[in-house]
Amino acid sequence: MIDFYKYQGAGNDFILIDNRQKIFDGDKIAFARNWCNRRFGIGSDGLIFIENCDSAQFEMDFYNPDGSQSFCGNGSRCAVAFAKFLGIVEQDILFNAIDGLHNAELVGDQVKIGMNQFGSIEKIGADDFIDTGSPHYISYCRPNDQRDIIAFGQAVRYSERFKEEGTNVNLINEIGDHHIAIRTYERGVENETLACGTGATACGLSYAALQQDQISGVVKVDVKGGELKIHYVKTNQADVFSDIWLEGPAEFVFKGVINA
Repeated sequence: MIDFYKYQGAGNDFILIDNRQKIFDGDKIAFARNWCNRRFGIGSDGLIFIENCDSAQFEMDFYNPDGSQSFCGNGSRCAVAFAKFLGIVEQDILFNAIDGLHNAELVGDQVKIGMNQFGSIEKIGADDFIDTGSPHYISYCRPNDQRDIIAFGQAVRYSERFKEEGTNVNLINEIGDHHIAIRTYERGVENETLACGTGATACGLSYAALQQDQISGVVKVDVKGGELKIHYVKTNQADVFSDIWLEGPAEFVFKGVINA
């Protein structure tokens, strides 16, 4: 019998398991595929094992619904909230993930995590490609843009360049000054999700790169499941940022027991 906890961050929902005592030591890929299934399992956008870590306060071992692994921004924020519940962290939080170490802060009912940018922004025609721990293809919507995020996402994700490793795909609408709305097709889920933390970060940086007079700032990102904020500072290197933070809600939903 394994206790699990369900958390959501701006509509991204996750199964979290405290595995510091190795209560589960089986096939994590098969386990994630089984329990993330929304028809035959618990249902979620991913499964997270909280593990012990020598270099940080905890390790976040994340699995997509298809069993693949990547860095997950909103999953990380939920993992931090769960670690706070478990008494592992208070403030000055440091955790490890598949892409390395991350700092985190608790700000009221919000969770902020430090994010990474790997390489500069790549231009693909009029679109952008950014790696923020997970790869993201970004396209801006023009007036009367009727593109369907699932059809467009699949076309890009399974294109010749991306079909082997996959990529997440985002559509951006500019709402106002430092305010955008995005929709995201996530690889591993292979569908649109209500939010994507690495996607919001990538889109926020793409938008910030266009603001020539802004050295630092915050981009508000509307997602289908709520609102996220991306904090950034521009560096002397074009299209490369530092002090990147992803901020948003991370809420406990319910707990249960898996008979496994």
